[in-house]
Amino acid sequence: MSGDARPLAAPGRTDYPGPAMDARDNLYALLADRLATVPDAPVLVLPGGGTVAGGELLAESARIARLLLDAGLEPGDRVAAQVDKSPEAVALYLGAIRAGLVWMPLNPAYTRDELAFFLGDAEPRAWVCAPEREGELAGIAPGARRFTLGRDGAGSLVTEARARPARAPVVPREGSDLAALLYTSGTTGRPKGAMLTHRNLASNATVLVGAWEFGEGDVLLHALPIFHVHGLFVATHCALLSGAPILFEPRFEPPRVLALLPRATVFMGVPTYYTRLLAEPGLGREACAGMRLFFAGSAPLLPDTFRAFRERTGHAVLERYGMTETGMLCSNPVRGERRPGSVGRPLPGVGLRIVDGEDLPLPAGQVGHVQVRGDGVFPGYWRLPERTRAEFAGDGWFRTGDTGTAGEDGYVTLSGRAKDLVITGGLNVYPKEVEDALDALPGVAESAVFGVPHPDFGEAVAAAVVLQPGWSPSGEELISHLRTRLAGFKVPKTLHFLSDLPRNAMGKVTKATLRERFGGGGG
Repeated sequence: MSGDARPLAAPGRTDYPGPAMDARDNLYALLADRLATVPDAPVLVLPGGGTVAGGELLAESARIARLLLDAGLEPGDRVAAQVDKSPEAVALYLGAIRAGLVWMPLNPAYTRDELAFFLGDAEPRAWVCAPEREGELAGIAPGARRFTLGRDGAGSLVTEARARPARAPVVPREGSDLAALLYTSGTTGRPKGAMLTHRNLASNATVLVGAWEFGEGDVLLHALPIFHVHGLFVATHCALLSGAPILFEPRFEPPRVLALLPRATVFMGVPTYYTRLLAEPGLGREACAGMRLFFAGSAPLLPDTFRAFRERTGHAVLERYGMTETGMLCSNPVRGERRPGSVGRPLPGVGLRIVDGEDLPLPAGQVGHVQVRGDGVFPGYWRLPERTRAEFAGDGWFRTGDTGTAGEDGYVTLSGRAKDLVITGGLNVYPKEVEDALDALPGVAESAVFGVPHPDFGEAVAAAVVLQPGWSPSGEELISHLRTRLAGFKVPKTLHFLSDLPRNAMGKVTKATLRERFGGGGG
């Protein structure tokens, strides 16, 4: 992204399009309604001081929508984009859904082979890549019209779009029509395309704006990528729907974020962002004096990190819980107790239950499988009807794959992923419980617990451990400490010391990588 000002519409243009009256349930109409009320106000504030106003963003979305329609795309066609974060990328997203198309963002880090799978599975009618990768990716998706878009806004997409007028219809869509197709991380097995409807995204965004009390007085410091739910459908939607300007940063850089905090009121990040901010000497109450909310999601925030951040800044990080397939499900409150280690209560309109292996509800406080329902829950996986049926209980509740408990007061605490459940000698071990015990030991920075094959027990508990600088406890010492805190069958049989835990683009630990690396036996 360029640090210079680069308005998306020609100077002096005022012909930004408002939402069409017949747009019905098109998500774009909801977003455009709000943007049309701030045509001259900054919506995106760029690093070099440039801004993009609401009218400019709408005008550019119209040009891009017109380009895609002129290219022969029809409602329901997919538009895939593997591009860097930029104002033009936001306009591309808005233009795609405006035209009734299905938005399909892809991680810029994906290789050619990975892209070949995604594009072959989704069969987009158009796809956009970075100019520097055009030669490398030649031949992929031969049936799709290809455009380019660079982080500086240059490329064939913008060149061709700006030759068109800033007028395009808001194509009518039903709430049940697809608005986006997002592929799961694929840490185990074949990646699956989660189909998200206009109703899914609109309902979740509306609920979040209300639950988190977003308003025009807010300023969102946005350092997340925008190829996933957190950065686009949570962070960006909340700001666009509330009229809050976005400090639109190309990436997370701790010194830069720290310098921008006095200009912001809201910050959203993954737990890694908070541990790295805590390493900045300048982080303190003065730097955060104007902040209203800090959010953490996409991975569990360690209670120690929660407490350390609160001590340094005076702010209790608001942790919430969601999935690609469901949007946000639970949240700690804006006003009320933000409980470390808990993801809070279910959001308005979300049904959540804890069940046993037969889908029968369990009493409060008992560990079980988390199932949900509501307007935010997706209809299923792209072209995988059997997998879709398997992921929903007989009465329509979605099986999240997470395990956890719900207290009498409604607060939900996650124990781990059901697929991460370790069954050793017929006994269940929930990795989160063991990780919490490990992370509490002196010298342990973080850990990941997983199962590995064992000739006797079926599975054995194993752990990867990252030590704090200057500490060097032995595996025997750590296991000895754990034996005083956990039942013997929960204590890892093997420990593996690593400099860093493997993570995906969202900051989640990829336990499949650990299983593959250390799965030769349980020792």
